[in-house]
Amino acid sequence: MAKPVDYNSQPALTVTCAPHHAPRPAPHRPTADRRARVRPSSRSAPHHADRCCARPVLKLAVVGAGVAGVTTAYELTLDGHEVAVFERRNTIAEEASFATGALVAPGWTADWTGTQRRVRMPWSARPGLGLRLARMPGWGEWPWLWQWSQAGKGGGLSEGHRHLHHLLRYSQQRQLAITVERELDHDRSQGMLVLWRDERDADLAQPALALMRESGVAFKLLGAEQARALEPALSLETPLHGAVELSGEGVANCREFALLLRAAAQSMGCRFEFDTRVSSLIPLTDGQVEITVESGNGPQTEKFDAVIVCAGAFSADLLKPLGLRLPLKEVYGQTLSAAVREPLDAPLSAVLDARSGVSIARLGQRVRVAGGQEFGATRGEPPKSSLAHLYQVLDDWFPGAVRLGGSRGSIQEWRGAQATLPDGLALIGPTRLPGLWLNLGHGASGWSTACGSARALADRLQRREPDVDLVGFSPQRFGL
Repeated sequence: MAKPVDYNSQPALTVTCAPHHAPRPAPHRPTADRRARVRPSSRSAPHHADRCCARPVLKLAVVGAGVAGVTTAYELTLDGHEVAVFERRNTIAEEASFATGALVAPGWTADWTGTQRRVRMPWSARPGLGLRLARMPGWGEWPWLWQWSQAGKGGGLSEGHRHLHHLLRYSQQRQLAITVERELDHDRSQGMLVLWRDERDADLAQPALALMRESGVAFKLLGAEQARALEPALSLETPLHGAVELSGEGVANCREFALLLRAAAQSMGCRFEFDTRVSSLIPLTDGQVEITVESGNGPQTEKFDAVIVCAGAFSADLLKPLGLRLPLKEVYGQTLSAAVREPLDAPLSAVLDARSGVSIARLGQRVRVAGGQEFGATRGEPPKSSLAHLYQVLDDWFPGAVRLGGSRGSIQEWRGAQATLPDGLALIGPTRLPGLWLNLGHGASGWSTACGSARALADRLQRREPDVDLVGFSPQRFGL
């Protein structure tokens, strides 16, 4: 095994390209237009040659083409590097990024009820927040679950949310900047509401609101009538005590964005290799990393100056032979997507039911409902009980909003495995092995943090100080 490298002691790379510019702030939009589909600015994106060297600085590989891998490849290519992306499937964003809940507003990940770290047993019939066990865990899984629950005690959960709030806020800004600069046309809308059904819901949310204030997350408290004015289709039959309005970009279509960004990266010279599985990584004594890939052409090897692993749960098996034991587990989330039946009965942007943790988001002419976390589940269709819960919350707030049958119903029910760390924070940055970097383990917030994580990692790799603090996301916290 190659000798570990202390990245903090390494000399900075000598780069003669133009400095990276911080993302432009999101343009102000009137409140009246906050739920309308937002069109990108007519300003064209600056050509990457104006920002980077004529010759690539480093030869880099990205393993995995989910939204984390695609955004990472885009930012590295934007900086002038020669980038190759290896994906075992035949296109991008086919796994955890395929049908996410679409929320990107800072604050949506807050622990609104104080039960986010609760572990619910398989026989628990009552739907709710926390991590539901789909089966009894094996002996090797209990330590991870214990760490998961312990991370929610004392100041651990607050500190984790503080790091996450900062990254989400930065990522929201970066995603909007890319959308404007590249003129990306994807489904998105401004703002979202967190709904309280009664006074108890509001009381339980006070610690989360206090932490959001401390973290600089912008929000506004609303009465029931103010909330209904912003989302007129909210059912009058469901009690509504009040709401929290989260500002800025609230909803964006993850897969649409990833497809458009892949095209942008390719236009700048990024190489994508599909149906290609990375079978091994070997750090070399000269600081490079040798990759062996398997495809229709048989095994092939290639050397890179650095490799960034963004392969979700698959990353654990890939890195284990190197002595890097990632404490990753697959936590399953589920969504349903359906065509809008009547626009006046559908949400204008997004709402999050604080009590159940279920979100309802408008994506163009479709509505996406997301919620629930399951440990120990298997790949395939979501269980009927979980789907029934999503349908129930949708009917509570927006009855009649979607087509549930007929030739134009086309309901998509989806379950995705989200690679999750026991403390709930991702791994972003260099490992102790030379040339080996990570951007993975984002859990349910993968789409919400993708753009910020990618930009910050690219800055760190270039020896620039990122615009967001990555200390809480360091791989070194797990000895990696």
